[in-house]
Amino acid sequence: MKYVGFFLSLAASVVLAIALSLPMGNVPPIIGLLDPYRGFWQNSYSEDALFRDEIRLANLSAPVEVVYDENLIPHIFAANDLDLFRVQGYVTARHRLWQMEFQTRAAAGRISEIVGSQAIEFDRMQRRKGLGFGAEAGFSFLQAEDPETLQKIAAYTEGVNQYIDQLSVAELPVEYKLLNYKPEPWTPYKTLLLLKYMADMLVGDKDVEFTNLYHFIGPAWMERLFPDYPAEIDPIIESSQKWNFVPLDVEAPPSVAAYPDTSLLASSMPSPPEGTGSNNWAVADEKTRNGHPILANDPHLSLNMPSLWFAMQLSTPEFSVKGSTIPGALGIISGFNQDISWGVTNAARDVRDWYKIKFKDGERKKYLYNDQWVESSFRIEEIVVKNRAPFIDTVVYTHHGPVVYDRNFGQEHQHVNFALKWTAHDGSNEQRTFLELNKGKNHQDFIAALNHFTSPAQNFAFAGKGGDIAMKVQGKFPLKWKGQGKFVMDGNHPAYEWQGFIPNAHNPATLNPARGFASSANQHPVDQSYPYYVFDQSYEHYRNRRINRRLDEMKDIRVEDMQALQLDNFHLHAAEALPAMLAYIAENTLTAAEAEIFDQLRNWDYHADPGKPAPALFEEWWEQFEEAAWGKWKHPGRPIIFPNRYQTTRLLLEDPESAAFDQPSPVTETARHLVAQSFSKTVEVFETWRQSGKVLNWANYKNTSLQHLVPNFSGFGYQNIHTGGGKGMVNATGGRHGASWRMVVEMGDEIRAFAIYPGGQSGNPGSRFYGNMVQPWAEGRYLNFNLRDRENQEDVLFRSQFTPD
Repeated sequence: MKYVGFFLSLAASVVLAIALSLPMGNVPPIIGLLDPYRGFWQNSYSEDALFRDEIRLANLSAPVEVVYDENLIPHIFAANDLDLFRVQGYVTARHRLWQMEFQTRAAAGRISEIVGSQAIEFDRMQRRKGLGFGAEAGFSFLQAEDPETLQKIAAYTEGVNQYIDQLSVAELPVEYKLLNYKPEPWTPYKTLLLLKYMADMLVGDKDVEFTNLYHFIGPAWMERLFPDYPAEIDPIIESSQKWNFVPLDVEAPPSVAAYPDTSLLASSMPSPPEGTGSNNWAVADEKTRNGHPILANDPHLSLNMPSLWFAMQLSTPEFSVKGSTIPGALGIISGFNQDISWGVTNAARDVRDWYKIKFKDGERKKYLYNDQWVESSFRIEEIVVKNRAPFIDTVVYTHHGPVVYDRNFGQEHQHVNFALKWTAHDGSNEQRTFLELNKGKNHQDFIAALNHFTSPAQNFAFAGKGGDIAMKVQGKFPLKWKGQGKFVMDGNHPAYEWQGFIPNAHNPATLNPARGFASSANQHPVDQSYPYYVFDQSYEHYRNRRINRRLDEMKDIRVEDMQALQLDNFHLHAAEALPAMLAYIAENTLTAAEAEIFDQLRNWDYHADPGKPAPALFEEWWEQFEEAAWGKWKHPGRPIIFPNRYQTTRLLLEDPESAAFDQPSPVTETARHLVAQSFSKTVEVFETWRQSGKVLNWANYKNTSLQHLVPNFSGFGYQNIHTGGGKGMVNATGGRHGASWRMVVEMGDEIRAFAIYPGGQSGNPGSRFYGNMVQPWAEGRYLNFNLRDRENQEDVLFRSQFTPD
């Protein structure tokens, strides 16, 4: 009855939210929503109340048992792979169907079909950047190169569709009822599209922003403020690494500008929000108390409801694997089996480049390449729009890739055309990587599995029961000359072409490093000794150094120590920047309000715990300082990029008199002036905060929230979660991004595993399993995540038997 009450209280607000946010033609029929037999009342249930002892499933070759534990985590026991994945598809759809379908609709640019015309521009962008094109290439690749993996994806698809076929209107997930549409059949193409969606979520570029800023400040300041290798990078692969390969030659053109002669650019591709990242590490047995390797992984992604992840165990007589899955994809993405464990972080690398295209005429049938007119092709994108005629968008394709921005889209009708070249457009087989990892037995199997992985590039950490630990930076990385792709390039000039790809065997890797651990936190993968050009605009500079310092000094390490490190709230950036900022403030001139804030910051221990005000004060002060320092370069409608926190701090500490801090005014400003100015503005902000009556602490300031995938459905999310951490900290939990999955595994004779994620296994907001892990996650607790056998009776919620139909 508790959850019936939840829906009673939510009913009016949800309907009102829809009415206010959507055109009236898109509001679902109210009578249908309130129908007691088919409306959203039917979604007021928890899964253990409606389970079925036996489920008949077509095409099974043998019975399959699913054992649910007390947190609704399914443990699937099948006789073979095809039966296993068929039931994985069914079970995943049972709990996350709407999420699976919504995410692939978003990737395909099909949201207008369900919400109407306000999503047209979003759908156009998704199609123009070529996610569907890339998924089609992936499907063709599997058909030609790997029919076995495609067969497994087809089995998963069968399971999803058998669940859909069994659904009644009353049983539809509540989002279908609120948005007034029904699920459509799953396809193997959608699984591949989901993996492209992940590539899009985790890759970014700032080519447009860099090009604009280059025009504003020139090459000398660009080189100083955006160095390829800053002073203290602490790379993923330790600096002592010796490269045991002969690199391929990459010839830089003798006299080609780093960017084309073009006007300032008005549009840029959306990039992952600041805060998207991850940590992983593996610690060798000689550093641990029990003499076994320990692996830890916590990907930092959008904090959404339902969660990106769905926990699961998959077992056949051949293997048993457990960890996090992505609803819609096969196998375990981050997890462990009886012999190995692995975890992933985003391997930031510039694999997405922009080319300025010149068409012969307005028909755009030919474009200039190598001073010759080359034929382009056209892809007609029909966007179905709810309650309106379809929107037809014509996307031109060059050999570089799709022309995303042109006279019809994103350039404010300028006659400037920009094509996107991206590794995600190529045929690839990331799904096979995870299927092989799930069965892997040693480091050799680990490396063989990674050879199939293209995009999004990832840092794979490894720990094996035999004692090995490892890290490999894996992806399909273009061969580039130094500086290539940092700016928008000339699509006519062959010198700007990628010169091939770095061989898999040349990707940076380490096995059993002498320091006794391997770790990654989205920092530079290598130092300058690596023979290939490496660049990305988003490398981390704080989490990586904090993790490596802690792992280096720790001995006698336990699982609990690794959990504590995942939850580490030490603010290294503040510890390095704040003393200098405080030194620039004249204490004898402060007002009472200013002195109070000054003292709170001076006495802070640099731990960003949720109840402390100092982290909020520092964050506001730093953002005000950055705006004071770099906001002078802003031009309306012309996106630029600011120097990152690390480089800005280096300049503040080492050259506070730098001309970079000077503003366009008669007075010459230095860092001291800007620090004092931004401190005054910070005090004003918090005086307003004080007057509002809100309690000033870090948790309230950053407002960590779990937002439903449809933002208007705010009643299906969680607001202002009391938790610490933040950007640049190991516990990188900010407002809308953070540790989306935490896992620690000790690879002993009996594997010990612990994991948690913010959310719950159910995608149904009316279920007690929808958000039951939110509070434990916020408090830093973990679930016992050990492998189970079929006979294990501990904490069993219910069992379901799948039998051949």
